[in-house]
Amino acid sequence: MSRQSARSALARAISTVTSTTRTAAGVFAPGHLGELTQIIPFEMVDEVLAEAGTVERRLRDLPSRVVVYLLLAAGLFAGLGYRQVWARLVSGLAVPGVAPSSSALAQARRRVGVAPLKALFELLAGPSAGALRWRGLLVCAMDGTTMSVPDSPANLTRYGHQSGSHGGSGYPLVRLLAVVVCGTRTLLAATFGPFKTGETSYAPALFSCLHPGMILLADRNFAVKSLITAIAGTGADLLIRCKAGRALPRLATLPDGSWASVLGGVPIRVIDAHLTITLSGSSRRTVHYRLITSLLDQRRYPARDLVVLYHQRWEIETVYLELKSTILGGRVLRARTPQGVDQEIYALLTAYQVLRLAMADATAACPAITDDRASFSIALHTARDQIIRAAGILAGTTIDLLGRIGRAVLAAPLPARRARISPRIVKRAISKHRAKGQVDRTNHRAAITTEILTQPQLTAAASP
Repeated sequence: MSRQSARSALARAISTVTSTTRTAAGVFAPGHLGELTQIIPFEMVDEVLAEAGTVERRLRDLPSRVVVYLLLAAGLFAGLGYRQVWARLVSGLAVPGVAPSSSALAQARRRVGVAPLKALFELLAGPSAGALRWRGLLVCAMDGTTMSVPDSPANLTRYGHQSGSHGGSGYPLVRLLAVVVCGTRTLLAATFGPFKTGETSYAPALFSCLHPGMILLADRNFAVKSLITAIAGTGADLLIRCKAGRALPRLATLPDGSWASVLGGVPIRVIDAHLTITLSGSSRRTVHYRLITSLLDQRRYPARDLVVLYHQRWEIETVYLELKSTILGGRVLRARTPQGVDQEIYALLTAYQVLRLAMADATAACPAITDDRASFSIALHTARDQIIRAAGILAGTTIDLLGRIGRAVLAAPLPARRARISPRIVKRAISKHRAKGQVDRTNHRAAITTEILTQPQLTAAASP
């Protein structure tokens, strides 16, 4: 075959693939979040900007709407600077335009401020259509975590360090507290501020998201009289672990082994249980749990079932893992001012929420795959790809209910969830010396048995 014939054959074999990108016009074109733009459409962003009074008075090269999408995209590309995030927003556009300087992007972020990002998060926060319910109750969990911010004088003054025997934290810390929906792991509410303020002080700011038909799970830190009273006042039920030595009056022992009591003026049931974990290697460990609940009907809500339900509290720990490890990769936030930190955290929470909503829509369309089998990593990487390609920004004439993100999640579901048997431990080294104790990384089959502890005799105790 001659060289000319070979070229002709190759030309016939090559197929041309073209794609059409539908975006906003002109200087607004870089303002998108790929396929996730359909969850946060242009009209929604324009509305929060108008309410905050931060819409530009004259058309700029960096309109406020574009800056909001830049901040949201930066939440998904946490390892990149803002100029690199901008490069990804325009990489799939037909006419990328001129890249703004770092100072121009910084001025634009300051111009937009915190209020639009906060309003956007509050607008999107809430359960998805397929959220987990237990006996008709929406199951939610509340807990706190910390996030590191740059060690600038302004951040240090606002947030402060964590003190400790090893010199404390290397960076100022923000304390974040949230309420999440178990199962779909969508966010209901969040608040944050200086590390020196404790979780129990931040908690009341979240209770506005609670209402009848919900049950809130929380750990021992939140078993406080004032918080129990406040939660009960919202109409929501609660299931909270408390310290085993907590003095609570035993008013009556119920047939399921739980007993009636009162805390902060709220009637409660107390459940004492031993959980025994037996591994395939014959290893065995028993832990004691004391739970308090406002669900007083022991026939409808047996003690053993409530102990099993409490395991769902771990869902919020998974949310923080996805935020701090999967998205941030353990990195420090970018902003060097408190206002920038607030803006960045709200953008991060909003980006996480829309990604979770897209995943929930996908699993709702496929009942065979439960929410906890949807891979967050796959959804995150697919969303990043869609931003780079500027794909799926505007819905076409044919409505795609799943989208590429949903199809990617359903194509590779995670295996069924195994029982968690390992204790909580810091895996990231904080010292050059080996940590005390050995961590068994072997995969064991685990059997968990629950024993409800009964004490039929009545005991007197001080009034709570």
